[in-house]
Amino acid sequence: MITDVFEKSEVLFGPKDFYGEQKHLCDKCIIVFSEKIFAYMIETYVHEEAGFIRCCNGITTVYVFEIDGMKIAGYLSHIGSALAGNDVIDVNWLTGASKFIMFGSAGSLDSNATNGKFVIPTESYRDEGLSYHYAAPADYIKIKNSEIVKTILNELNLPSVEGKVWTTDAIYRETKAKMEARKAEGCIAVEMELAGVQAVCDFYGWDLYDFLVTGDILDQAVYDVSGLANANHNMDKLYIAIEIAKRI
Repeated sequence: MITDVFEKSEVLFGPKDFYGEQKHLCDKCIIVFSEKIFAYMIETYVHEEAGFIRCCNGITTVYVFEIDGMKIAGYLSHIGSALAGNDVIDVNWLTGASKFIMFGSAGSLDSNATNGKFVIPTESYRDEGLSYHYAAPADYIKIKNSEIVKTILNELNLPSVEGKVWTTDAIYRETKAKMEARKAEGCIAVEMELAGVQAVCDFYGWDLYDFLVTGDILDQAVYDVSGLANANHNMDKLYIAIEIAKRI
């Protein structure tokens, strides 16, 4: 099957071929998906360029920030599992970071469980392609540091809920049947990057710390997108990510 592609033979090329020797500038990195949050980071914190993820359709600048006495990398990630997962590999090479803190928005599959709470994924359903190149085939991948994230949010007195999530690259194929099947398995949210990024981190022995905020709501008779902008761009997620960085 096409999903049965995981093996460990020698790769044909790697990031060294594109970027030269690996840099070792810091060990932590914040993965950002909101252009507004990233612009705030640029305006607020002292930073320097660490390098560039170069593609024929654009360049992503990777920075090292000085935040609360920490040197911590940050960049505006591409969206979707395949692109986000490959960004992590490039950023590790450009900065040396091996502890990645990722946050973003998600769609709620269980609004009663997620309303007013941060979502801490414990497992992610692998309805995308990248993870099958970095981990043996399985329906779900375990999110290994979920309990650490839960402990930190508890220390910060922030409301949260743990549960499975669903990762898909096909945003317009989130169908009623798929939603009901995932919800029956215990999934409380759907997003687009986690399974692939976790598989990449597991493969290379890196740590991922992930939490989500639900915006759009899928488990209602009428699709509700009204909360998506706040879930994407509210600055609270950045401050939580910084607190996680202090504790890992």
